[in-house]
Amino acid sequence: MSQTRFSPAIGYLAALVAGVLTTLTASPYELWWLGPLAAGLVYWAVQPLSPRRAALLGWCYGVGLFGSGASWVYVSIHDYGYTGVPLAVFLTGLFVVGLALLFAVTLWLYRLMCGPRLAFLTFAGAWVLGEWLRTWLFTGFPWLLLGNAHVDSPLAAWAPIGGVYALSLITVLSGTLGVEFLRRRWWAAAPVAAFWIAPLLLPVDWTRPAGDPLHVALLQGDLPQLIKWTPEGQRTAANTYLEMTREHAEGADLVVWPEAALPMFEDEAEPLLARAQTHLEPGSALLTGILQREGRGLYYNSVIGLGNAEGEYRKAHLVPFGEYLPLERWLRGTIAFFDLPMPAMTPGPSGQPPIRAVGTTLGNAICYEIIYADLVANRAREAELLLTVSNDTWFGESIGPLQHLQMARLRALENGRYVIRATNNGVTAVIDPQGRIIARAPQFETVALRAEAVPMQGLTPFTRTGSWPVWLLAGLLLLPGLRLPRRRRALVPDDAQP
Repeated sequence: MSQTRFSPAIGYLAALVAGVLTTLTASPYELWWLGPLAAGLVYWAVQPLSPRRAALLGWCYGVGLFGSGASWVYVSIHDYGYTGVPLAVFLTGLFVVGLALLFAVTLWLYRLMCGPRLAFLTFAGAWVLGEWLRTWLFTGFPWLLLGNAHVDSPLAAWAPIGGVYALSLITVLSGTLGVEFLRRRWWAAAPVAAFWIAPLLLPVDWTRPAGDPLHVALLQGDLPQLIKWTPEGQRTAANTYLEMTREHAEGADLVVWPEAALPMFEDEAEPLLARAQTHLEPGSALLTGILQREGRGLYYNSVIGLGNAEGEYRKAHLVPFGEYLPLERWLRGTIAFFDLPMPAMTPGPSGQPPIRAVGTTLGNAICYEIIYADLVANRAREAELLLTVSNDTWFGESIGPLQHLQMARLRALENGRYVIRATNNGVTAVIDPQGRIIARAPQFETVALRAEAVPMQGLTPFTRTGSWPVWLLAGLLLLPGLRLPRRRRALVPDDAQP
């Protein structure tokens, strides 16, 4: 594995390929074993490079990853943003190359600050800190994190302990140690074996039932997004969900409609909601996503309860360009994609109490929020069941909804909670505390999914602490390789690495 005789162009190509391989680890492909290979390729290619060339290599990895794994952005912009093909391609490309800069910054700082000493550790620490940066910078985009792929892998048992970032750290370390092993550093096999064998000794059940199973009915209306906010769309939505509730409320403790199921504000929908409530059995509840308005200019994407339910939840982490428009003063009106079909949403307050329905406490995450591991862990601390409502119609028939579902599965595994997920056109599902799908509705059909979900009590280690222990560990892994100012001369060549 010598690195002294290859052209930088080979490294850039390897990074681009590694980005595509990372996409293949995620749903719907789920080739999780490619994760260490992808990380190992980037580690091998970056070591002999200057900080400037390392930044370009990181950018190539990001282009490969987001160009293949976030291609669904084109569907949202073109199919539902009323944008022509050339402009949609340009905007999608701008999105991809912009996000790729985060990997460029990560590897630039890594090569600037870290020398060859214990590089297999420092690279893994830098990678995870880069994922942490991607989680919050510019509101965050923790999509396609390397750890997301391992909900079904032998590493899955680490998720309730350290969450998605622990899975990422172990994946990267497996890749860097694999490279060291190929360099005839045979000792590298021992820690890799430990990472992958230790899960056999870890607990499987961190939580336990808190009560009897709930019979849930998740209603998937499959309403066309292009007409949803028209008068015709409003009538169709009202008729669809009222009729489905009438048909499927019998025997259900909890009926759930998806995000913004009725394309109108709550005060406008009150007569329809009152009719829906008449279909519920005594003691049961209906939860629905709906838009609320308050005062002058305050609009919320919310979940409310009817029947045996109390409380509401207002979405706290909004989607830029989907629920509000950054730089609205300059962008609105320039192209159709920037003209939201509804008023810009207001983020809900922090520390909202959970909704309580049919005697069960529910932690809520609306749509995009489910991809934020620490946000969901914070809700799970006070909840017996996790509820996410979503409108994945914006993804069309792309891989986006399946990636979204995979992240919801990982949230269930991290927190030892059932997740019930109601969407407009898929993927509607019920997920158990091990991240397994126990019931799933077909996509793009008007259907009711009937299943059982068990309220759970007890906290996993990850639910208790969140991700900060892993982020701290990642920072500590950098320390052995930091370049001291007085030693910051030329980069040490590859063949001097341990």
